[in-house]
Formats: sequence, structure tokens, C-alpha cells
Amino acid sequence: MQNIISVEWFMLITLCCATAAAAVWWLSPEPKAKGMEQDLLVGDGRTDAVFLFDDDSLIGWSSGARKFIGEHTEHFSWNMLRDQLARNYPGLPQNPSFLKDVGPLVLSGTASAESREAHCEWIDGITRVQLRRSTLEEQNKSLDQELTTLRAAVHQAPYPVWLQSEEGLVTWSNLAYDDLSNKLRGRNADFSVPMFSNLQEPMSSGKPERISIPLPESDKRLWYNISTTETEAGWLCHAVDVNAVVDAEIAQRNFVQTLAKTFAQLSIGLAIFDRNRQLVLFNPVLIDLTALPASFLSSRPTLLTFFDRLRDQRMMPEPKNYSSWRHQIEDLLEAAAEGRYQETWSLPSGSVYSVSGRPHPDGAIAFLFEDITAEVTLTRQFRSELEVGQSILDQMDEAIAVFTNEGTMSFSNTTYHELWKMDPDTSFAKVSIMDAARVWQDTCNATSVWGEIRDFVAGNEVRTPWWAHVQLRDGTALVCKVSALQNGATLVSFQAPNPGLPPVEQQKFAITDQS
Repeated sequence: MQNIISVEWFMLITLCCATAAAAVWWLSPEPKAKGMEQDLLVGDGRTDAVFLFDDDSLIGWSSGARKFIGEHTEHFSWNMLRDQLARNYPGLPQNPSFLKDVGPLVLSGTASAESREAHCEWIDGITRVQLRRSTLEEQNKSLDQELTTLRAAVHQAPYPVWLQSEEGLVTWSNLAYDDLSNKLRGRNADFSVPMFSNLQEPMSSGKPERISIPLPESDKRLWYNISTTETEAGWLCHAVDVNAVVDAEIAQRNFVQTLAKTFAQLSIGLAIFDRNRQLVLFNPVLIDLTALPASFLSSRPTLLTFFDRLRDQRMMPEPKNYSSWRHQIEDLLEAAAEGRYQETWSLPSGSVYSVSGRPHPDGAIAFLFEDITAEVTLTRQFRSELEVGQSILDQMDEAIAVFTNEGTMSFSNTTYHELWKMDPDTSFAKVSIMDAARVWQDTCNATSVWGEIRDFVAGNEVRTPWWAHVQLRDGTALVCKVSALQNGATLVSFQAPNPGLPPVEQQKFAITDQS
């Protein structure tokens, strides 16, 4: 009986010790955490990269993750991992605590990502990130899907694509190529014979070349940009339809030719410079006016070169200071771009040009050169004749004043200025018939002649020439003559009386009554 009791006590003590040891092991945090970390580090593949984070700090990693961590094991953080993975796995959280709120995330990798997916989850306070590689079966399935997609994309492409062997035979083509072949050659044409027979240029240059093929029963041709890529199976060829581009270029060329023909009929020289300040258009008159050779203008000189050549040809005013020549040209360009450039060039040859600069769309500038030598010469000659006429009238003893039909004094000579002590040329305001009559009235004895002159100038009575006696306040007698001129103008003159005139009275006489 005593032995049985001893065995029971021994078993009880042993069970208590085991229970105590288990409790101590369970309450110890370090071994538990270590075991949990080991479980969390197990991936679906031996080379999967697995990261464990406690908040932002890295606490564990698999062998596949070492290439991401490098030598920064002690200081590697969530942000450092995210900097490396965010581009290949869009949607990676900014902070690991985000996973606690939203739950596990599976992020698909981009085409450049080494692994197919990134699995992110929060487990009992630890954030786990696994970069999961695809299995062989998944990889094959993905490749099949990608191949199917590529085949569909090439086959359904809206432009012709075909494969051509080294012998020059077509071995494969897409729908766009087949449709174009049926349209141009019919359905019974030999499929192996390429539509684009000469591909030497794109094959040798390695860049797209423009090639045309004839349209049946028409003079028109279809234009394509052909690019070729050499592969193991032959030459992969792409044809891009550029007929709209070619038509636009032809229309632009025709438009430019029409403009050139129009500009050729102008008497004004035209030079248009594009946004790069190169000459892109000129007319034949420009050659005649500037004496610049057509070969030089056709070489598309820059604007500075153009004006330098004009200066060398002495076809523009000589600059006073050659060191500031460039600054003058820059000022000229700025004014032309704003539409403010308008100058008259007096050339050493005696010719006179009117030069203007105007802005054009897309940053272009147009310069117009017009020979105004004849107009300037005529104006100078006319001005000279006027000055001679003025000089002749200034030598006369008769005081003369001319009034327009509006009653404004348009001309007077020196004798008039001296007689009436007034010079209209020194006044900014125009002198009217009322102003002149007021001066006459203040200087002479009372007479009704001044009112009659005002009426004559205003055209209120018959404009028959007449004359009358007037007398200055100092007693000097004068004869006033009033005559009608062209365009409603009036000539009023004052002179000393001739001995044969009637005695001084306030009478008005017709010009024919004067002896």
C-alpha cells in the first residue's frame, strides 16, 4: 500500500514539474516570436523574397530578400523597401499600418518586375511582404496568353505587317496586308510575291523610307512609310499609310507655287523669313531691287547674313558705327516682329527704298522692299518748285493772301507779313478770314470792305473780281483787290494806288473798271 502511494506522489510531482516547465516556456516571449518569425518567413518558393516588419523596422527576412537589403540590415526600413518596389508594384502602401485597416493586398507586378506578384498582409502586429515568383505552369500559361495577345494585336493592326524571307518571298502577313493585296492585285494573285518589291533602302538604312505602289487603272500612287526589322525568321516589315501627308505636302507645294507666281507680278520685293530666321520665300523683284544673286537667296540664308550681304552690296544705308551693327539689326528684328518697322532707305546710288517689316504666323517675319525713287524725286521737285514760287512772290511789292473755300489762309508772302505785322507761319493755329479781317479792321479806317471780303470768301455772293480803296490809320492809301481762284479759293491783295485810279472813296469797283 505504501508503494502505491509513493508511485502516485511521484507521478503527481512529475506532472506538476512538466506543467510548470510548459508554462515557463509558453510565457517566455523570445522563443515564441522566433518560431512565429520562422513560420512567417516560409515562402511558396525557395527563392521568394519575404520581409517581416515590426512597424517600420525590419525584423526578419528570407534568403531571397538579401539582394534588396544589401548591407543595410540594421537600418533597413519600410520606406527603403518601398523606394525599391513602388515602381514595379504600384499601390504599395505608404505605411505598413495601412494593411491592418484594409487587410491583405495582392499587387500585380509590371512588365519589368522580377516577380509576378507582391503579397502584403498584417499578422498579429507583424507586416509580411512576399514577392511571389510564378510557377512553371503559371509562367507557361502567362506566356501563352501573352503570345495570343501579341498575335491578335499584330493580326488586327490597322496597317500592313508582313514577314519576308531572305529570298524576298512573303511568308506571313496580317489582315491589313491581305486586304490591301486583294484590293490592288485581286484575290488570285500569288501571295508569296510582295506588294512592295524594292525594300533595299529601309533594309540598309534601318529607318523608315517612303515607298509608293501604283493604283490599278489609275495614274495615282499609294504612299507608305516602310520600316523593316531583321529577325531569325526573316525581315519583319511595317507599312504606315502616309497618303494624307503626301497630299498635304502637294497641296502646300502648289499653294507656295501659286503664291510665288502672284508675288512675281508684284512691283514690291518680298522676303519671308521663318521662325528660325531663314529665308524661305522671295520673289524675282527682290533680286532686281537688292542686286543679290538668285543662288545666294535660294541657299536660304539667315536674316543676319541677308542684311550683311545688303550692307556689303551698298544696298542699305551705311551704318555710322560698324561695332553697333549687330545691335541695330536686333532692334530692326524686334520692331519687325511687332509690326513697327517702317523706314526709308536713301542709298548711296541715289535710289530711295521704302522698307517695312511685318510679323507673320508661326513666328515668321516678312520684309517688303519698294523702290520709291520716282515718287521721292517728284515730291522733291514739286517742293522745289513751290519754294521757287514762294521766293518769287516774296519779291513782289504787292501784299498777297490766299484763303481756301473753308475760309482758312493757305498762303501769304513777305510783303503781306510786313504790311499787317503778322506771320501765319509762326502760329500753331490756322488763320481764318475772320482773324485776318479783324487785323485789317484794327489797322485801317472804318470801311465796309472787310465784310464784303468775308462774304466773297464764304461764297455768299457772285464771285466777280473787284477792287476798292482802303486807308491805314496813319493815312497810307491802299488798293485792295479780291479775285476768285480755282476750287473756291480767294486771292486778296494790297498795294499802293496808281496815279490813274479814282480818288480814295469807300467804293467798290470791278477789276475791268481799273484803268
